[in-house]
Amino acid sequence: MELVCYNKGCGQKFDADKNKDDSCLFHPGVPIFHDALKGWSCCKKRTTDFSEFLSIKGCTRGRHSNEKPQQPLLPEVSSDKGKIKHTNGQEIIYQGPKSAEKLQKERPSSDEPLSKLPHKVSASLAQELQKLDVNKQVENEKKDSQTVMSGTRCKNAGCKTVYQGPETDLEVCTHHPGAPVFHEGYKYWSCCCIKTIDFNAFLDQKGCIGGKHRWIPKQDKKKVACRYDWHQTGNNVVITVYAKNANPEFSCIEANRTVLLCQIQFENDKIFKREFHFWGVINVKQCSVNMVPSKVEISLRKADQVSWGKLEDPKYKPEPEPVEDPFTETAESQQPDWDIDDDDISEDEWAYDTPENKTQEEKERDEQKKEEEEMQNLKRKEVEEEMKMAMEEQRKAEEEKKQKREEQRRQDEEEGYEEMPDLE
Repeated sequence: MELVCYNKGCGQKFDADKNKDDSCLFHPGVPIFHDALKGWSCCKKRTTDFSEFLSIKGCTRGRHSNEKPQQPLLPEVSSDKGKIKHTNGQEIIYQGPKSAEKLQKERPSSDEPLSKLPHKVSASLAQELQKLDVNKQVENEKKDSQTVMSGTRCKNAGCKTVYQGPETDLEVCTHHPGAPVFHEGYKYWSCCCIKTIDFNAFLDQKGCIGGKHRWIPKQDKKKVACRYDWHQTGNNVVITVYAKNANPEFSCIEANRTVLLCQIQFENDKIFKREFHFWGVINVKQCSVNMVPSKVEISLRKADQVSWGKLEDPKYKPEPEPVEDPFTETAESQQPDWDIDDDDISEDEWAYDTPENKTQEEKERDEQKKEEEEMQNLKRKEVEEEMKMAMEEQRKAEEEKKQKREEQRRQDEEEGYEEMPDLE
């Protein structure tokens, strides 16, 4: 009975009675596939063709064997990719990232209360702030040492009081805390909204609130735009605001799980204010702020280990900023009630808008406008008359040409044509 030899590289049929010690030529090693080369571990021959690899003759003599070689044991893998069963019986479940739809459903509200993030100030920034404080104290001392000269006018809007001595400071300063508004020919203050057309009447409006005189012009803090950048890692998002010498005492950085509110004061008189509505969700408890002389780094911990497509949510549309400066003094930021009825305005105040009280300059302007309009009308009429005359002359010239052509034709008919000579 013929049997099949299962030795590697042989595969021949043999008779068990005629099986000798040198009947089989096989490979005792294992196949090796490395860098596109194929061969056996027991011999040095290598090739790139798989057919040639199969036809490589064995390197060792021995007896034929009809026993199949044992296959190596492999771990049992189920059809579920997220679950792998190991031989020791333990089960490990791998959970993938959440989908965008699921993250959007689980997104918390942006109206959650904000909490202040802890900040860390570097030693080099503390030294720079000390130098700035010293310079600021020197400037304040110079300002205080400046004596107010007699005849100096109060810098508050609407107040015309002139400084005459220390007793002037005891008087009440009646002024306008709001801003001037010029809209559609009307002029008024945003704090009291008494509208007028005459500019002098606008300047003569009395103030609507009392306070102290201010002889030196104030220097308000400037709200500026500051450059910022961001990058992310697997667990964190880092926002870098390039604000030099930020003051931690007057800076406030607050956040909830989807919103970050930055208000950073730097270089004494500059303020950067920005509200970020994040693309993803953060863990507020593990966020921090690091301040150095050249920048402010805000480190935010992601709630989910998901790569953010953008820093801010593209669906969020910020509201337009108010025209008024929110960083003015608190005493001046208190606006009175602007809901004023017509009965609250006296007849003298409305009298500014009557035609009888127009200034001489406005009357002269009106007369000058009328004269200019009359001049333009006269020029327009002259141009129209010139165009009419030119058209009339052109029409007469065309008629004369027609008459000449008609006369020439009649003369030719009366004289007749000469007979043409015969050609030789």
